[in-house]
Formats: sequence, C-alpha cells, structure tokens
Amino acid sequence: MTLTGLIGTVCMFPLRAIIRVSVALKIHPNTLTLIGVLINLGAAWALGHDQFLLAGGIMICANIFDFIDGKVAHLTNTVSRFGAFWDSTLDRFSDLSLFLGLIYLYANLHRTDYVMIAAIAMIFAIMTSYTRARAESLIDKCKVGFMERPERIVLFMIGAFTDRMGAVLIVILTLSIVTVVNRIHYTYLALNRKPVPRGSNVISRVFWRAFFWTDSRTTLPYDLWVVAILAFVWLTPPAWLKDPTAVGLGIWGW
Repeated sequence: MTLTGLIGTVCMFPLRAIIRVSVALKIHPNTLTLIGVLINLGAAWALGHDQFLLAGGIMICANIFDFIDGKVAHLTNTVSRFGAFWDSTLDRFSDLSLFLGLIYLYANLHRTDYVMIAAIAMIFAIMTSYTRARAESLIDKCKVGFMERPERIVLFMIGAFTDRMGAVLIVILTLSIVTVVNRIHYTYLALNRKPVPRGSNVISRVFWRAFFWTDSRTTLPYDLWVVAILAFVWLTPPAWLKDPTAVGLGIWGW
C-alpha cells in the first residue's frame, strides 16, 4: 500500500460512520453539499483574519461534507444530474471563498506580492476546472494534470496548519498553470487526432509523462510528487505576515 493509500484507508474509518449516520437521518446529499460550502465560508473568514489553525480545522469539517455527499447519494439512490451540477457549482464557491479570504488578509497586511500570487492562483484554479469541463464537451475525457481540487484543498489545510501558506500558494499557482496548459494541449491533440508526445530519450520521456499527468491517486508516482511538494513547502521559510516591515522582503519572507 502506498503512503497516500494508507492515509486514505485510515481516514475512511470515521467517514464511514458519518456516512451511515447521514443515511440513517435521511439527509439529502444536496443538503450535505450546501452545509459543506457554508462551513467553508467560515474557513475563509478565519483565513482572512489570520486564524490559520482555526481555518484548518474548519476546512476539515467542511470537506467531510464535501466528500460524503456523493457516497450518500449512491447509498440512498438519489444520484441525479442536477446533484452533479449542484455539487460542482458549489465547489467553485468554496474554492473562491478560500482564495478571497487570503486576498483579504494579505491586502490588510499590505502584502501586494501575496495578493497578486493568491489572485492569479485563484484564476488558474478556476481555469483548471473550466478547461476540463469545456474539453469534455468536445472530447470523451480530459482527466489529465496533477493539480485538481482535492490536491488544492489538502494543500490549503497543510498551509493553514503549518503557517506556510506562501509556499503552498506558489505550489498551487505553478501546478495549476501547468495543468491548464496541459489540458489545452491535450484537447488540441485529441481534436486533431494527434498522439500524445512520448519522447525519444529518458529526459524527454520523463518530461512528457510529468506534463501529461495521468497517474491516479494512491500510486507510487503520485506519492513521489506528494513527497516533493511537501518537502518544498516545509523547506521554504514561512513569510512573517504579522510584520508589516516584511513587505519589501519578497514572497519568500527572507
């Protein structure tokens, strides 16, 4: 079992109990989705007021509802096309609220650099979802790229609990840009019936495999990416956001 697979297995124990309770109480999955978004607004408020630990705890609660709504829908036979639409639409509100909370915080701290990073990361996070949705109206499937919503949410939690949100935003921004470019390129190839590049040597093969990321979660390649990202986040010195004099020190907080 991989590292991420082990973590997922452990987390499923309490989640199964919550799912059973939700089914027993006959809570509609669309209601669970809405509850998750409303709780996430509290996380955005906490981020905006520099209460990172509180925000991390609220995000855990919010994303429990975000995770179980689909499971409850399957168990109660209430899966519907509107439910899928409702879920994906409210997910965008959740994503935007977290970024806006950080933008509010950095604006109050006069950190123009972080405001811009958070704003651009927000744009590309939304474009990550949009490019896939638009592509799949033209081609069968466009599930390529690493930085999807679950990865963003986990990174937000890591940034909140470790007070390394600056490094987390850089990771989200960088990999979201790569994912958007990846999906545009992949859609172009698919529409023109061109093959995905594979590379003719070791370096090019590694590059194209990383660029056209298709490895699923709980696999060894996925774990290696996770370890590399965590190492970057942990080794990047945290920005001292409470010190207004740090404005001129750049995004790394040195």
